[in-house]
Formats: sequence, structure tokens, C-alpha cells
Amino acid sequence: MMDYSQEEKEFFMREALKEAEIALAHDEIPIGCVLVRDGDIIGRGHNAREELQRAVMHAEIMAIEEANQHEQSWRLLDTTLFVTIEPCVMCSGAIGLARIPRVVYGAKNQKFGAAGSLYDILTDERLNHRVEVESGLLEEDCAAVMQNFFRNRRKKSE
Repeated sequence: MMDYSQEEKEFFMREALKEAEIALAHDEIPIGCVLVRDGDIIGRGHNAREELQRAVMHAEIMAIEEANQHEQSWRLLDTTLFVTIEPCVMCSGAIGLARIPRVVYGAKNQKFGAAGSLYDILTDERLNHRVEVESGLLEEDCAAVMQNFFRNRRKKSE
């Protein structure tokens, strides 16, 4: 597994933020994700539940699916997943099942987070696969996209 410099990690998180912008353009909750192996993006994803009318179309699931096809394997060893918001329970489970060894996320998800906030699935020693987790990368930028989305949604419903 590659150890990325701070500059490289920020580059990949900015790519995840671009994916979040795609979700935002489709009026989806703006979460974006990229999956990286050896410095190359092998999977991209953004929330697409409304667009595709599929409950499981979270950013991480979409990126994992694309990376599985790219690698022609369900095992995504030696990869790093960069996601703008802390993964939920479903996505944390998928990360473990795909054997992704490392997750870097931007902002915490106090309501649904399963990588340290509400639950800690990725590092739970009772599970057979544990993931190295780094949080807080470009946290303000990642949080701002979400805060602006929900602020605008509340204004529309008033």
C-alpha cells in the first residue's frame, strides 16, 4: 500500500470533492469518493440514490463497483479510499468486504458515521478485516459542501 504525501492526499480528496459536485448537480446529498491504487484513481463515485432510484447508490459503493470492474476482482487490496464524508454503516461494511486497507475521509458524519462517530466498524477488532482510518483531510471544504446543501434545502422548504 502506498503512503501518500499530504499534497497527494489533498489532490485525491479534491477529486472526491469534484464527485460531490456531480451529486450536487443532480440534487443528491453531495458526497464524493475516489479509490486509488499506486497513485491512480481506479474508481469514482458520488451519491446517486435519487438519480438511479437505488437505495444503495452511495458514493463509496459506486467507487467500489467501478474499481472492482477495473481490477476484475472483488478484492481491492493495496488501495486507499478517499471520501468527503465519514462512511455510513452500509459503506463501512462494503469497504471491509472489499478488503480495502485504508480510508481517508474529510468531515465526520455525526448522524450516520460508522468510522468513529456513531459506530467504529472499520477498526472493530471483532471483525476479520480492519481498516486504517484517517479523518479530517480538507475537513472544512468537505463539511461546507454538505452544510450549504442542507441550508439551501431548508430554505426551499420554507
